[in-house]
Amino acid sequence: MILPTKGIAPDQALLTVGARLLQRLDRPKTVSRLWNEVRTPDHQPTQLRFDWFVLALDLLFMLGTVEMKQGTLRRIVASAEGEV
Repeated sequence: MILPTKGIAPDQALLTVGARLLQRLDRPKTVSRLWNEVRTPDHQPTQLRFDWFVLALDLLFMLGTVEMKQGTLRRIVASAEGEV
C-alpha cells in the first residue's frame, strides 16, 4: 500500500501519490483546493480516489513533511541542521 506491490501499481502507491501532493504544495493551500488540483490531472490515465488522497495526506503528516496552519496545508522544509 505504501510501496508498490503486485496488487498496487507504482503510480498508485501512497509514496507516489504523496510525492504528487508535495509537488502541488508550492504554496499553502486548503485541502479542498489541493484535492481539486490532483483528482483529475491531465497526465494521469487513472483518477485518484478521495480515500487514497486522504491516506497519502496522512502518510505525509506522519513523515513530518506537511502541517496544517490556519486552515491551510503547508510543506515543512527541514533545515540543514535537522531542525524544522
